[in-house]
Amino acid sequence: MFLENTVNHKEQFGWIEVICGSMFSGKTEELIRRLKRAQFAKQRVEIFKPSIDVRYDDEKVVSHDDNEIRSTPVPAAANIPILADGCDVVGIDEAQFFDDEIVRVCNDLANKGIRVIVAGLDMDFKGNPFGPMPNLMATAEYVTKVHAVCTRTGNLAQYSFRKAKSEDIVLLGEVEEYEPLSRGAFYKARLKEKVKGMEVNDVEDLTSNENLFDAQG
Repeated sequence: MFLENTVNHKEQFGWIEVICGSMFSGKTEELIRRLKRAQFAKQRVEIFKPSIDVRYDDEKVVSHDDNEIRSTPVPAAANIPILADGCDVVGIDEAQFFDDEIVRVCNDLANKGIRVIVAGLDMDFKGNPFGPMPNLMATAEYVTKVHAVCTRTGNLAQYSFRKAKSEDIVLLGEVEEYEPLSRGAFYKARLKEKVKGMEVNDVEDLTSNENLFDAQG
């Protein structure tokens, strides 16, 4: 459970909070909630997002349920420190799309006394750790993993299954391109894709594949 620490207690150092999870899990919603609380407290807040993310708005950070907050799009993590000068709180959305420099940037900001709140996908569509997120999670003081609801089982979902036929790691999309799946549903869906791509030489091969699918389901 995340206990929100909002006071520095005269410390010279800030801290890093990471909000991670699958598509449609509420990462951006939680990021916006924390940032708006800081704004309400009259803290100096600046929000950044990668400039490639223009799904809802060119400049605002917008959640899937249309909650929004003003942000500054940046092409690279190296642009953030100068723009964050004088801030009490820095928010960063879609951190997985930044280069590895984002890890150093976040730690430098925290070392200067800034509260850094980062949101991003922890796994790509193949279920592998996504970009700089593992290192951000390792160096953060607080990590909150949020979950979606699996569209096929109703269980907690932590995987972002890509329905679109693309092997690009970075593919911006919504419900048309992705759906949140639980571990079991994700494994079945990925295995089914692999079976479809196999060349079946005889009935025995097909039976073997079906048995493998059932056994791992």
